[in-house]
Amino acid sequence: MARNAAVGEITVLEQRRWQEELADLVTDPAELIELLGLDPAQLPQALRASGDFPLRVPRPFLKRMRCRDPSDPLLLQVLPGAPELQVNTGFSADPLDEARANPVPGVVHKYRGRLLLIAAGQCAVNCRYCFRRQFPYGDNHLSGGRWQEALDYIRERDELREVILSGGDPLVLGDRQLARLTQELAEIEHLDKLRVHSRLPIVVPSRITDELVHWFTSTRLKPVLVLHCNHANEIDGEVQAALAKLRAGGVTLLNQAVLLRGVNDSVGALADLSEALFDAGVLPYYLHQLDRVQGAAHFEVETGRAQWLVEQLRNRMPGYLVPRLVREIPGQRSKSPL
Repeated sequence: MARNAAVGEITVLEQRRWQEELADLVTDPAELIELLGLDPAQLPQALRASGDFPLRVPRPFLKRMRCRDPSDPLLLQVLPGAPELQVNTGFSADPLDEARANPVPGVVHKYRGRLLLIAAGQCAVNCRYCFRRQFPYGDNHLSGGRWQEALDYIRERDELREVILSGGDPLVLGDRQLARLTQELAEIEHLDKLRVHSRLPIVVPSRITDELVHWFTSTRLKPVLVLHCNHANEIDGEVQAALAKLRAGGVTLLNQAVLLRGVNDSVGALADLSEALFDAGVLPYYLHQLDRVQGAAHFEVETGRAQWLVEQLRNRMPGYLVPRLVREIPGQRSKSPL
């Protein structure tokens, strides 16, 4: 009896910790600049750039950034700046034309055999290059009857084999809600895989609770977690421990990164990322060319250089540590290899 009580106490503490960390995000550019000892002259442009797409940074992620280094690769991914205010030709609010692949609220269905459920409309961290920074989450909020409408859409299409929980970040939802959804999906006979796309195990590793592992692995659906990690410095001991818990539960772990100018656009940075991922039990999966969302042009790496970087990576690393360089092209039935 005492043992069960202790297990229950651990579960409560786990839940409380990640929820408290999500409630205590850094959202004020002035606080971020002060905490990292950055030049206060950056504040006016950071405030302007965060007007339409707010700053959101979890403190566990913030702790991995270098103080007094405006070029820190983790900082560059989250600090709003003046380049976001520029309007660039060829960049748009919906670079993947997802509005055309949104048949019912909460569903994005672009590829045969699988679809996305927009399970949540927010993330723990707002990455400045996010291609969904202007996505109409309000029109896709899954509440009440909308959950059933989305599930009915899945039930009616027996060619579907996999549902991908995406967002936003689906893991901002509580474990009970996700457990109910997972069980309902498991009852749809033609599904055999459940994939989760999440950055939370990287930026708030305390989110990987025993309860999460349980709902993710306790149905007949094969569990796959695709992380979003762009730089080796994002992986610390706490992240490694969280990922080990998922692996021990039987979850397949993959990573998709985005190639970002100034962040990871060197052979050394990409090699270090692949090695750090593998050390944590994660296989590099995709390296995405930037989705051309308005406000993110300053992150774009020219395609020829991207191809050269991956070729150099291939020359120095085993093939299983070389992610596939891809671009998503609206209307195509899969990611397009480059």
